[in-house]
Amino acid sequence: MACGKGPVFTIPLNLFGREAVKSLARNKLRSALSAIGITIGIAAVVCVVAIGTAGSLQAEQQLRNLGDNLIWIEAGSRNINGVRSGSHGMSSLTMGDAEAISSSVPYIKSVSPNVDGTVLAASGNRNWTTHYRGVTPEFLDIRRWKLAEGAPFTGSDVRHAANLCLVGQTVRQELFGPGEGVGKDIRINNQIFRVVGVLEPKGQSATGQDQDDAIILPYTTVQKKLRGKGFTWLDDIMCSADSLDDAGPAISQISALLRERHHILPGMQDDFNIRHPEEVIKAQIAAKRTLALFLISIASIALLVGGIGIMNVMLVSVSERTREIGIRLAIGATTRAIQIQFLGEAVMLSLFGGLLGVFLGAAASFIIGHTVGWPMSIPAEALIVAPLFAAATGIFFGVYPAWRATQLDPITALRRE
Repeated sequence: MACGKGPVFTIPLNLFGREAVKSLARNKLRSALSAIGITIGIAAVVCVVAIGTAGSLQAEQQLRNLGDNLIWIEAGSRNINGVRSGSHGMSSLTMGDAEAISSSVPYIKSVSPNVDGTVLAASGNRNWTTHYRGVTPEFLDIRRWKLAEGAPFTGSDVRHAANLCLVGQTVRQELFGPGEGVGKDIRINNQIFRVVGVLEPKGQSATGQDQDDAIILPYTTVQKKLRGKGFTWLDDIMCSADSLDDAGPAISQISALLRERHHILPGMQDDFNIRHPEEVIKAQIAAKRTLALFLISIASIALLVGGIGIMNVMLVSVSERTREIGIRLAIGATTRAIQIQFLGEAVMLSLFGGLLGVFLGAAASFIIGHTVGWPMSIPAEALIVAPLFAAATGIFFGVYPAWRATQLDPITALRRE
């Protein structure tokens, strides 16, 4: 029995391998051209998946950098008489509003006032124009911003309007060079401030601004020593909701609370606006994923075209090799062996095109990533699935030509020239 089984397995495997390769090698140009469709399709899929993954990671990083379920309340209406107003110069938000939100809105876990602007900071013979923020210690938790060196200022420093500050990496580099920043002094508006901490790098915001180009101070210090006497209002109030799902109810409650505190009657426009930037970033992520799926669908058309091309080539091959098939059948080759031979040729064409497509897609992805400045990585699933999908395409489109080959009558095939 063992001897009887040997040829059944040996012949098909040999035909699948050696005979299939020899047959394809006889028509190198035709074989290469028939694999191009698969190559283009797989390359496009790999490239789209890699770029889509990199884009989603960038958006998710921006989402993390925004803050901990950030809700941003800005002074000034979104639209006053058809003109959008900014927060600066608007006195509609006060520390009382921030305290009321903290105590009255159960969905909010952290609140920080914000007073910001632009200043010229100097240290020794270096100076740098940068952005400052006057906040409370809760600001770092709200924005998910950690310290690389030193320690944050405290609630006591806020109460006493201490001349202390934290600096971003860009400010540290511009004012102190490669040296440490903690313990150094900087001069702002003829006031001397001691650097107690250096913030970790945060990178660019969603709008392309350098978030590391900033100085963080107690908001009381900004109000009393940088803004001037009588400055008591806030530019913004930064809040952190308990969870992303709580952000919506929190915004509704904050809006109702501020309208009541500011004596805004029904039908009148708000003198503040509330933003929840995480929703915007999440919408961008969802849109990018939808676009990636759409592009993959388009790329799959190239695979379909390539598969049809392989089927046509295999049908031509069956027609050209009718006499060869007749001889094989006449000397005892099984229909299974004939099927596997032609199916093997189709799979090898697809697999070759798929592997070449993976290489070209990966190369194109890294070139595009280098051009746009994204750290590019190709998911391992794409590298594994793409060749398998190419082989499956070869099997699907090779079945019919292989079946056609087995339907030939040996006598009729032998008579063909």
